[in-house]
This record gives sequence, C-alpha cells and structure tokens, in this order.
Amino acid sequence: MQTGTGTFATETGQAGTEAQLNLLWGSLILEELARLGVRHVCLAPGSRSTPLTLALAGQDKFSRHLHFDERGLGFMALGLAKASQTPVAVITTSGTAVANLLPAVIEASLTRVPLVILSADRPMELLDCGANQAIPQPGLFGVYARQLNLPPPDDRMGPRALLSSLDALLARQTGPVHINCMYREPLYPDDAGLDLGQALEPYGKELRRWHRDGYPFTRYSQASICSLPSTDALLRFAHGKGVILVGALTADAQPQQLITLAQKLGWPLLVDGQSQLRQHPAALGNIDQLLLQPRAKALLQQADRLLLVGGRLISKRLQAYLAEQDWHSYWQLLPDTDRLDPNHSAKQLWQASICQFTALSWPRSSAANWALPLVPMNDALHGLFACHIDEGEFGEAQVIRTVATTPFPSGAGQLFIGNSLPIRLYDMYAPVTPEPLSVFSNRGASGIDGLLATCCGIAAHQARPTTLVIGDMSQLHDLNSLALAGKLQSTLVIVVLNNDGGNIFNLLPVPDEALRHDYYRMAHGLNFGYAAAMFGLAYNHAEDLQAFKAAYLDALAYPGASVIEVGIGQTQASAQIIALNQWVRQG
Repeated sequence: MQTGTGTFATETGQAGTEAQLNLLWGSLILEELARLGVRHVCLAPGSRSTPLTLALAGQDKFSRHLHFDERGLGFMALGLAKASQTPVAVITTSGTAVANLLPAVIEASLTRVPLVILSADRPMELLDCGANQAIPQPGLFGVYARQLNLPPPDDRMGPRALLSSLDALLARQTGPVHINCMYREPLYPDDAGLDLGQALEPYGKELRRWHRDGYPFTRYSQASICSLPSTDALLRFAHGKGVILVGALTADAQPQQLITLAQKLGWPLLVDGQSQLRQHPAALGNIDQLLLQPRAKALLQQADRLLLVGGRLISKRLQAYLAEQDWHSYWQLLPDTDRLDPNHSAKQLWQASICQFTALSWPRSSAANWALPLVPMNDALHGLFACHIDEGEFGEAQVIRTVATTPFPSGAGQLFIGNSLPIRLYDMYAPVTPEPLSVFSNRGASGIDGLLATCCGIAAHQARPTTLVIGDMSQLHDLNSLALAGKLQSTLVIVVLNNDGGNIFNLLPVPDEALRHDYYRMAHGLNFGYAAAMFGLAYNHAEDLQAFKAAYLDALAYPGASVIEVGIGQTQASAQIIALNQWVRQG
C-alpha cells in the first residue's frame, strides 16, 4: 500500500494492507464507543461493514445482538437504550440497509433516546455511477440525527483526529448520531485478530497513553442546565386552585416524588398512562373519563394553576381541557429544552429533575384540598369499570385490565403497551394496583411499526420479565421480530389483540361505512399461530377471560418468549367504549 506522511505497520512490522487499516479504524471506533458508555451493539450482517463486524467480534466489552432485518434491529436498539438509559450502537452495511433504520431513528430523535448508527458506505468513486449497493448516505437521516461522515481509512489521517471527532459528536449525546464509515476494498484481512496496542505502532504511537489509561481520548465535562423557581415564585404559584398533571416519564425519573408534592400542596394529581403513576392509588388516573362527567369537569374548570410535568399526553380530552382553561399560572417541568405543547400555551418552563423540583420549599396551597370531591368521583369510575368491563363481555379492555392487575412472579415486571387502541384503553381504563410496573411505549412518532422489536430490546437489557400488549396490525408490521423474541432467555409474553383489522377506525368520523371497511379497517382474516410456530415460539389462543387468565399465568412462568392470541370481534372494543362513555356521562 502506498503511504503518505506515515506508515501503517502490521504486527510483523511490514507495510499494512488496506484491509488491515480498515480493521484498525473499526477497532478504534468501537473501543472509543465502549469508553463513552456504549454497552450494547446491534449488528445486521453485511460485507461492506466487515471492518466493523470483525472489530466487534474482537471486543469483549459489549453485549452483542444480531438480527437479519435492519428495521427490527433499529427498534431493538431503541428498546435497549430505553431500558439501559445508555447509548446503543447499530452496525449495518451500505445501501437500503441503512435506510431501514429511519423509523427507529425518528422515534429515538423525538424521545431523546441515544442511538449510535454505524453505517458502512462505498467510497466516493463508487457513488452515482451505477455501482452495486451504493446510495448517497451522508445526511440520510436528515434532522433526526447529528452526523459524522468519515473518509475511507487513510494512514495520512492520524488516529487522534478520528478519536477526537468521535468524542465531539458524542459529547452530551441526547439523541441519535450517525457515523458514516466509507471503506475501500479489500475488506477481509488475512488475519481477523488484531492486537490494538501493537497495531498502533508506529501509525498511532501517540495513542500509547490513551490505550493504557482506558478513558476517552477527549473528556468533556458533564454540564447540565438547571432552572428552578425562587421561594417567592413558589408562594405566588401556590396561591390558588391548582392541579398537577403528569405526562410521559421514565421510571428512573422518580415520579413517585410527585405524590408527596401533591399531598403537600393539597392539589389533585392527574396522571397520563405513560406517567408510571397511572395505577397508583394516590393519583387520579381516570382523568380522561372524569372530563366526560359533567360534575367532575365543572369542578376541574375551577382550576387556575397548572403544573405540567413532562408532556406527550395520550388523551385528546385532556389536551382540550388544557387549551380551554384560562390559566392564571401555567408551569411546565422538563428535563431538557424540548417544546412539548401542541396547544402552544403561554407558560413558564423550568428545566430540572423531578427530585430537584420537589425538594424546593413548597408551601401549603391557600386552596388546599379544593378538588377533594374528585376522589370519590374517581373511585366511582373504578367501580363502574369493574362492573361493566371486568364483569362484562370478553374484550380488549378486559384483557388489558387483567394484564395490568396480574402480578409478575418476580415482582419486578415490565409492561410495554402498543400504539393505536391498546395504549388508549390502558390510559382510559387501567385499574389501581399495589404492584407497580415499569411502563414503556413508543409515543414519539406513535407509529405501529417496530413495537415488538422495541419490546425485545427492553426485555433483553436485564432479562426482566416483560409483557407486550399489541394490536394485530402492529404485529403484522413486525413479524420478523418474532425471531428476536425467540432468542430471549427471559420471560416475554406477547399478547396479540386480534380484531381482524384497525378497530380504532370504528371510533373516527369516517363518512361512509363502506369506505371505513374498504379503506381504513383493512380486514385481513389472518391469525398468528403459524407465525409463532415458524419462529419456534410457544403459542396459545384465547376467546374468553378464563382461557386468557390461564394462558397468561402459564406464560408468566415460562422462561422464554410466548404468544397469546386473543380473538375478538371487529367492533367489540369500539362499541364498548361508546357504551362506557354513555354510562360515565350519566354518573
């Protein structure tokens, strides 16, 4: 190989080959990612990504997750990052393999989940000339990922420039980043083994200390922005009838601190299905349904102070309530600078953790307990749901309430709620339970793709028992991810609510029933028994509550992934929602 200002040497001291230099760059990249906190790497097979693949095979600092489908792989990485709260790397080959990651990258960007996309690429001379599997990859993810476009490995570009570029990109990472790695052939060295210390001599001799000390090449301080109200501001804010509303939060955000704050202020605590508090006995979890009840809504309309913690609310009724109120004071607490308010209300934003915010010297409100009548109203709704759902016809809400109240054998379960109708049923009808669950969802872009793959990532992180409740259309979008589920060694129960199409469209004002049937519901007539068998998963089918409860208890005790398909009529859930709404309005 012709060299520039330096010489890349192999372990034998001879001039290195292009393949060996490619492998060295791949090894440097993965080593630095490990030092920057990456613990999981997800890989799809490919040839152009061989330098990264061989570098991963030679590393012992990562948990490796392999999958043949890049779209599912990206969502699995999303789940791993959500569960671990650490960045997760994804390695793909070039071409449409990279483009298949876009849905997961979008979701990660909107919810600030740290993904590191490592895409192999063809060199410039193979682009826009009809070469195989070559597309313009720089900027492929647009506004959804910060990017670093690397040239083909060249010994004239020293390793310090490579490492410092990685460090600058990943410093204080809050969402996806895309590292595009061009590689020229040959890609396969004679020896896949690489001793990084020896390979750096003399090409990277200035990295001797870096190789020895185990830290990132450039260490950035962990600066954080924290803005908190003064004691006087707290006194003014608490002087009135207020509500605390909790939106989407992660379990590690310690949302339970808000229970204590609500009790201290004497204000009601209203919670969304993604708040981690939806089933807490001290919260008003039935807020969507309370706003349907004339007496409860009239009382809530007296509120003139709002503390919104987080955002991304599920209930449209709740969003409408926030927009209709003439708030004297509107505060929103966020951990970062995202704009999470589709109503575009005038407000005061505070940026801090829940622990920092609740630790302030909060006073007792001058209107403490002003909304105390909401408690028996909320309790009455629990009784209504127990009567008309739990003791009523078998259906989707009944299944979700059963899942939400069935304790995991280990007592530390995780629940992933799928988009479309399942997350709304959970938000509206979830019961109170003494056993808290860590609740996950994909509510950034709220797509129905990649839900099983995301759940597999969440389940794989610490092998915690997990349940997924997913609709049939969502599961059809993600059939390939049953292969990911089959690799799990821990309990994963996949509850598929099969109502033969998009039941949620029954609730929308489509002007013609024929249009609804032909263009919205998309009845498919499929079931998932053969799909489960194809991927080697245990399978059960349930069409009544007794059968479902028995199958679910068996699945919770099973050390692996299993599928429970629940057969439900096309209009069961929508008809029940309409009937329940009528009962609630009369309450």
